[in-house]
Amino acid sequence: MISRRDFLQVSMAASAMLGASGFGNWGRLAAQQKLTQDQLLEFDTFGNVSLIHITDIHAQLKPIYFREPEINLGVGSARGQVPHITGADFRKMYGIADGSPSAYALTYDDFTSLARGYGRVGGLDRVSTVINSIRADRPDALLLDGGDTWHGSYTCYHTEGQDMVNVMNALKPDAMTFHWEFTLGGDRVREIVQDLPFAALGANIFDAEWDEPAEDFAPYKMFERGGVKIAVIGQAFPYMPIANPRWMFPEYSFGIRDERMQEVVDEVKAEGAELVVMLSHNGFDVDKKMASRVQGIDVILSGHTHDALPEPVLVGDTIIIASGSNGKFVSRVDLDVRDGRMMGFRHKLIPIFSDVIEPDAAVTKVIDEQRAPHLDKMTEVIGRTDDSSLLYRRGNFNGTWDDLICDALLSEREADIAMSPGVRWGPSILPGQDITREDIWNVTSMTYGQAYRTEMTGEFIKVILEDVADNLFNTDPYYQQGGDMVRIGGMGYQIDINKPQGERISNLTLLKNGESIDPAKSYVVAGWASVNEGTEGPQIWDVVESHIRKQGTVSVQPRDNVKVVGA
Repeated sequence: MISRRDFLQVSMAASAMLGASGFGNWGRLAAQQKLTQDQLLEFDTFGNVSLIHITDIHAQLKPIYFREPEINLGVGSARGQVPHITGADFRKMYGIADGSPSAYALTYDDFTSLARGYGRVGGLDRVSTVINSIRADRPDALLLDGGDTWHGSYTCYHTEGQDMVNVMNALKPDAMTFHWEFTLGGDRVREIVQDLPFAALGANIFDAEWDEPAEDFAPYKMFERGGVKIAVIGQAFPYMPIANPRWMFPEYSFGIRDERMQEVVDEVKAEGAELVVMLSHNGFDVDKKMASRVQGIDVILSGHTHDALPEPVLVGDTIIIASGSNGKFVSRVDLDVRDGRMMGFRHKLIPIFSDVIEPDAAVTKVIDEQRAPHLDKMTEVIGRTDDSSLLYRRGNFNGTWDDLICDALLSEREADIAMSPGVRWGPSILPGQDITREDIWNVTSMTYGQAYRTEMTGEFIKVILEDVADNLFNTDPYYQQGGDMVRIGGMGYQIDINKPQGERISNLTLLKNGESIDPAKSYVVAGWASVNEGTEGPQIWDVVESHIRKQGTVSVQPRDNVKVVGA
């Protein structure tokens, strides 16, 4: 058994390095003087095996701002449990001081002032510096990428993921698994995978016609590190054909596949694996349930739901690590593995403060090479935010970026109601900051970004909201497909998250006239990211760019058109 003493990490993000700092709005120079790269990377090496985990980068090559969620509701047994704790409650749980580097990295309060003090986060050349430091200490550390890597930016779209492949190859991972990568299309994914210098894993990726494991992706790979035989098993996003367009990868099927995972765990154990690591894109709550059902997994490196937790979560003898998103964090996990058993571990979630960590010049060069052909177009300024508008996404309901996108759909497509997908990717923009074309693409880039315009009855609109709500608030994690509620513009509604499917959504109201939505009446609805093949309309990034150009200076304040009950 793993004792509580072994469970505790050496330090918690940056808070232990600085102590209980009460400073709020530090100047950037002061922050650099107080917080050093050595402090961020400080770690008491432990045991004989080290894992390095990154996930959900979403093609963010350069430093960004990224606000953590204000609302991340849990239902059923997950209610009030991490990762469904935010803000002050999160800081209290982990002993994080208000205004500290950890408060900035891990919570949303006072984000604008803290961002101006501590600066941007991420940048894969800074991530490389952290990885190199860990490898200098533990040369045979395993670097594992949890997926959502080849998606989410201007250059990634225009190079069909090649920019991210080239940069990640420079970081030299040992294995990866998948989700949004498949929206490049099955042919393109296979083209990239066949040339990868590391393992492409997915035990749950099956041939759709024959219902047997797909030959293009290995279920696992065996490594020997620190005198230990390690099996890394890949678990791709289970709900690909539901959450994303099935027609883009019809040759594959996915699914959670508990029984398959147990078979693979048993197989690697029979081959002599002394440590079993699941590299997962299930989402955190799904990983918790899988850990309770599949026996023999020592470590789950969790991805998809973008959670950043400064301590692992223990389910039986399985530890679950959550490493955030957008290149904002790197997790280091040191393990003591003896006599075929994990005897203990230490963990550190390392925040990538871009102004503190020195970039790896070799990786900077690769990044700049990918961006150079597109730089002029990407960096063109389209508009700016006013002095009080923070653009962010990442919460169960609308963020201000989502509101701006919905406003663009309402205006440019002359619609009554706008719908925008509840995705969790996309950097933040500070008040008074320029909005470039690249910024717009960072929150809209996908391979099925057509902005449709159609008519829907009030009854059908409610069905859509109920369906998405059940994906998010079903008490069984295996019926949750990740992401957040569809974002709505031009309409308000009430949601009771504790009601059963079909009864959560009520009080639908058309905002422009205050009238209740009539189930029998048709309304003009504009949206984007339809999973239906052949969807027609302008690309969403063009719609948003046109709207912002007309606005010049954008003003978007948080709205209250969604009333949440039962939280």
